[in-house]
Amino acid sequence: MIQIFRLLCLCFWMLLLPTGLLCAEEGDDVLARMIHLSKEKNTVYRLLDKVSEQTGFLFIYDSKLIDNEKTVRIPKGDYTIRQAIYLITGNKELSLRMIGDHILISGPQPARQTAIPETIPPKEADNHFIVKGILQDQQTNEPIEAGTIGVLATSIGSITNANGEFRLTLPDSLRRSTLYFSHLGYEPRKIEASLLAGQHTVITLDAKIIPIQEVVVRIVNPLRLLRDMKENIRKNYPQSPAYLTTFYREGIERKNKFVGLTEAVFKIYKSAYKPNPAPDQVKLLKMRRIISQQEKDTIIARMKSGINASLSLDLIKELPDFLLTDEKIESYMYASSDIAVIDDRLAHVIYFEQKRDINSALYRGELYIDTENNALLRAHFEINPKYIKQATGMLVEKKSRNLKITPQKVIYTVTYKPYNGQYYINHVRGDLFFRIKKRKQLFGTFPLHTWFEMVTCKIDTNRVSRFARSEALPTRTIFAETRFTYDEKFWGNFNMIPPEEKLNDAIGKISSKIEETEE
Repeated sequence: MIQIFRLLCLCFWMLLLPTGLLCAEEGDDVLARMIHLSKEKNTVYRLLDKVSEQTGFLFIYDSKLIDNEKTVRIPKGDYTIRQAIYLITGNKELSLRMIGDHILISGPQPARQTAIPETIPPKEADNHFIVKGILQDQQTNEPIEAGTIGVLATSIGSITNANGEFRLTLPDSLRRSTLYFSHLGYEPRKIEASLLAGQHTVITLDAKIIPIQEVVVRIVNPLRLLRDMKENIRKNYPQSPAYLTTFYREGIERKNKFVGLTEAVFKIYKSAYKPNPAPDQVKLLKMRRIISQQEKDTIIARMKSGINASLSLDLIKELPDFLLTDEKIESYMYASSDIAVIDDRLAHVIYFEQKRDINSALYRGELYIDTENNALLRAHFEINPKYIKQATGMLVEKKSRNLKITPQKVIYTVTYKPYNGQYYINHVRGDLFFRIKKRKQLFGTFPLHTWFEMVTCKIDTNRVSRFARSEALPTRTIFAETRFTYDEKFWGNFNMIPPEEKLNDAIGKISSKIEETEE
């Protein structure tokens, strides 16, 4: 009888064993697939890219864990995906995990820790997580500047800086959300936020290839596109006011060195996009100012308010002269130059420049208009360098009497972002470059760079009403001279934020705290 019982137990465990093995190896089947690698000497980044080309799987890993630029020599042969990864990285202790069409590479799993004695109070759980890294071109490995990083189905997002770097601080409630990465001319990419949490990740984008049908050639009239854009404003842009919570910063660099930096969180009453709209209002929520200790030894020119410029650069609301299409007052030449992709949307690219017989300081640049709904998605333009010296008066607010200020280059970028079927102003950036010279001196000129930037963090369309006059901030004054109360609790541990840190880093640090500003 005992032998029969033992036999039944053995059969029972034999039945359970295959199931357990299947569960353990379910994720391993993909990594056990065979691929062929040729004999090659290349960087880790390029060799992993070879694996992606054969398998279709993309890699996610902390750039501090794996040295992308390390040169590796691999022999020709057939390998499993796992073997190939270990061979290329030179580390068999790495943990590999399949998630969708991504392979997550992480460090060795730490040994299980013993329980903490109850006498030691547990550390309070952090209710936020950080997503940071670099956005790069898949083929050239070059950083992608001004790329978009956002959380799907929300208005939370940021942009990359000149080095392609990004940083977002998100609440734990968004850990299972989907992040999207995109840029003009690239295929967008979506990744679950939890896969990037706590890592410094290199995200790559493939160039967008737009197939053109054979024999079909379409000539687009740029003026007609502009008229269609204006005719569709009521359909594409909100006809009711909204609150925009934005992060704003402006700064000055003298001789490529930091002079002053001012940052703030605004709540903007954005009026409807209708003819003769009511003026927008700005309510200051939080502000801080950082001044160089050497400011006393420098001479600073005060530039006109970037806040008013940021509001005025809402091109759809305050149509500039280059968006007017009345041929009687036309001052510009237009050309339809290309088709581009912005956030997975096809857009006509219209180049414009002032006519040759116009001798005043006007603009030149590119407009990106959606091919389907005629919405303006992006505008990048500058004051015509040929006549830029004529624009000094409209750029400089105050200066010392013994200074001669000559503008060198003035560039603006404006983007719009859809939210609940309507387009809202998303990002505004202005860069102004000057040469400064003391009067009665033959030599001694130096460069001065001043900039302003504003990005929308939150959009609210419920119960929107204008601010009381006492709450509204004057927008035409010099913002750096505004009186404010420093909120140490809000600004927290970035009192020493370096001036070279770009907007996306600042947004990442406060994006999860935006709600606090309205309590």
